[in-house]
Amino acid sequence: MKHLRKWLPAIVLGALLVILAACGGNEEPDESTGETGEDTETTETSDEKGTISIGMNNWAENVAVSNMWKLILEDKGYEVELNSVEKGFLYEALASGDLDIGTEIWLPNTDAPFYDKYKDEIDWRENWYEGTQLGLVVPKYMEDVNTIEDLKTTDAFEEKQIVGIDAGASLMGLTEDALKEYDLDWTLAASSGPTMTAELQNAIEDEEPIVVTLWKPHWAFAEMDLKFLEDTKQVYGESENISYAARKGLKEDHPELVKWWDNFELNDQQLGSLMADLNEADSPEEGAQKWIDEHQDLIDEWTAE
Repeated sequence: MKHLRKWLPAIVLGALLVILAACGGNEEPDESTGETGEDTETTETSDEKGTISIGMNNWAENVAVSNMWKLILEDKGYEVELNSVEKGFLYEALASGDLDIGTEIWLPNTDAPFYDKYKDEIDWRENWYEGTQLGLVVPKYMEDVNTIEDLKTTDAFEEKQIVGIDAGASLMGLTEDALKEYDLDWTLAASSGPTMTAELQNAIEDEEPIVVTLWKPHWAFAEMDLKFLEDTKQVYGESENISYAARKGLKEDHPELVKWWDNFELNDQQLGSLMADLNEADSPEEGAQKWIDEHQDLIDEWTAE
């Protein structure tokens, strides 16, 4: 018993150390993570890479591309914020540095007013899609309406109203110009991209007449029989390209990211399939992930070191 009493304090102390180690061991640095015992490799990488804010306007291809890039960048260790904005605010925020990237810039015609205003305050980058079209669109079953001039004489409409998109979009401004140029006694109703396409789908289901502002690329052309009204006065301009823009200094802050986006390019089939996957999915993220899984080789080309 004397020997036991002699060693009892040491035994108690050892037991206490074991208990403390079991309860607080996670606070010790882990050699594999460089952090506390939790596996925080993803968090550490995200903290190191930083947060990227993307301005996303509510056009189908913009929503598709923005969600795709969000997942790609998150897989690379960035934190990504998607900010829904109208075109006017997009350029203002890029110029002020409140946003890092704007995915959809239509030049040389559609977004020319914004380019002229912010030419020296924004980093205008590379094209990622070539060969756009935009204007007024009707269902193909409207056989007697084929040009914008035909809207002056058609009696197919009880209410002469064009269903538009976001009020600040360049397409809406061009449509206002078209109404004046063609001397059309029509009104232009602002809504949003999803609202416009919903009204278009509803009209087609009932085979009713409708005129909308629309652009190509857009998933609607793959799922509905549509036609552009011929623009004989070229109010909507010639075919354009879609590029991206960045805030000043992003290239210096994140050179690898800007390199990836400069490499980024989609053709009609690739962009059409991306939009279709989003349109058919329960969420934009689910649709974008499906497309990414099926096009990983292409993404690896964009993000090659």
